[in-house]
Amino acid sequence: MYFYRTPAWLQLVFPGILWKVKTSAKEIYLTFDDGPVPEATPWVLAELAKYNAKATFFMVGDNIAKHPEVFTAVVNQGHTVGNHTYNHLPGRQVGTKSYIENVAAGEKALGPSAQKLFRPPYGRLRWGQYQHLKKQYKIVMWDVLSGDFDEKLTAEECRQRSIANTTGGSIIVFHDSRKTIARLKFVLPEFLAHFATLGYSFKSL
Repeated sequence: MYFYRTPAWLQLVFPGILWKVKTSAKEIYLTFDDGPVPEATPWVLAELAKYNAKATFFMVGDNIAKHPEVFTAVVNQGHTVGNHTYNHLPGRQVGTKSYIENVAAGEKALGPSAQKLFRPPYGRLRWGQYQHLKKQYKIVMWDVLSGDFDEKLTAEECRQRSIANTTGGSIIVFHDSRKTIARLKFVLPEFLAHFATLGYSFKSL
């Protein structure tokens, strides 16, 4: 169970979290979670380049260590990189000390390219984890969740919901991962083409 579009009340409960960018411009903020991996990230970069689009990649530290050349390609192409923990830890299932240590390891993997942006895996944190991390990072969630990870959704349903819920300033979540690449290869080109035709640009945070 999840929201395709984050309710306004939830955004108000946690005003210190970035849910959406306040702008009057026709801009969309693309984000990609769980990479970098060679099976998905290079393809995403190629699609973004077709539209001169920039994005923010919330990366898993262990994947950076395994695929440093893919990580370097993301940075060299001018995209923003953020922390997504070292092992994609679910915050509610881990103690605060262990979680903070894992986040620190993820930050170390990012090195000097780190932008002090953090997104918790699954969008979930314990209260103590949130209180600690908000002092060090801009915590970034989203107002649109593409659902590209959802095996119950067809690619067409994913495309329709992503487009229908996105507006100017939206932060939308996609995943550059092995599990989502088949669906993403249908959805992302359609999404980019649709909004580019409407005059939108694609920005990183």
